[in-house]
Amino acid sequence: MQAEEKSNTMASHSTKGTTSRFMTVGEVASVLRVSSMTVYRLINAGELPAVRIGRSFRLRSEDLDRYLAERLTKAG
Repeated sequence: MQAEEKSNTMASHSTKGTTSRFMTVGEVASVLRVSSMTVYRLINAGELPAVRIGRSFRLRSEDLDRYLAERLTKAG
């Protein structure tokens, strides 16, 4: 049971009843259809929040959704 709980917490994080999914830079780049370097630039510019784990970054899916929602433009 402990191993199962541990594997669930590695990919997600629970805060106040909500579950955050952590994504790699490559996954975020794929969703946005941009290069990994573009994602790294957004992280380093402070535009996209990320957690550094060792030499890697992880991004919460909620932060990506918020980033995209803030940049939506209306036509016309």
